[in-house]
Amino acid sequence: MSKNETEHKKSAAQKVSTTGSFIAGAAAACIAVTVTNPIEVVKTRMQLQGELSGKTGKKAYKNPFQALKVIFHNEGIKGLQKGLNCAYIYQIGLNGCRLGFYEPVRFQLNRLIASNGQDPHKIQNPVINVVSGAASGIIGAIVGSPLYLVKTRMQSYSSHIQIGQQTHYKSFIDGLSQIYKKEGGILGLFKGVDAAILRTGAGSAVQLPIYNTSKSFLINSGFMKEGTALHLTASLFSGIGVGIVMNPWDVILTRVYNQQGHSYYTGPIDCMKKTIKSEGVMALYKGFGAQIFRVAPHTILCLTFMEQTMKIVVAVENKLKA
Repeated sequence: MSKNETEHKKSAAQKVSTTGSFIAGAAAACIAVTVTNPIEVVKTRMQLQGELSGKTGKKAYKNPFQALKVIFHNEGIKGLQKGLNCAYIYQIGLNGCRLGFYEPVRFQLNRLIASNGQDPHKIQNPVINVVSGAASGIIGAIVGSPLYLVKTRMQSYSSHIQIGQQTHYKSFIDGLSQIYKKEGGILGLFKGVDAAILRTGAGSAVQLPIYNTSKSFLINSGFMKEGTALHLTASLFSGIGVGIVMNPWDVILTRVYNQQGHSYYTGPIDCMKKTIKSEGVMALYKGFGAQIFRVAPHTILCLTFMEQTMKIVVAVENKLKA
């Protein structure tokens, strides 16, 4: 097979540059978060219920649909879209790295094991796929940690139903400024980054590997052909997998980020111990319904749009090279 034929058979993700991957991943994530941000608000508040609800322990939010209704009734559409501007910038950092660096990292690792002229792009090694996903996710978690901290506090704040610590920020810039001034400067902005690494590393370790493995299986088995339907199906499998693996770490991250300083939890492991001791192991799956309700469509939208944005970016890069 000629070099031109090989290049033609590569997917957009395999043709695009690292910078192009970052841009395509960030753009796709921003489109997805616009739709799923209200569920993120619901998930955040449901995860704070329990030992952080006060002495009564009363659950204000019983399920995702009831929570959506309550928040909309009390706070309107603005309440459901709290932290959206912050979420956009966070998604650019997180998913720009997570989706953008996955293929380049996987390619470089596959080169180490490739033999007999194998194309590193075509190798599907489960271990390398998981390591690549986790590595790209950890980079994104570190980059986006300060913004996720602000976003969590903005989304947990309510003047009507108060759960956990309530911190009011006028904007994400105000949030970053207040945390920097009152909670230890740069270190304050990166408080809880260890929990963010655990959460995002776990989710990223399975998101793209499940997506790519599902695509390969469906194509090779003859069930589906390349196209939007395939992308949607593989994204659905990926979203469910991410929700199952990531939820415990997501609960921990939400609770660690919600507090100012180390007023109750000293870190993610301490948070896990106290949560299990006070509420049982299943407390780590608080908000799981909302998590799936958010992660599944977010992953579907994100990965499906990524396929399309990758094609656009490749076309632009080819024109610039011509």
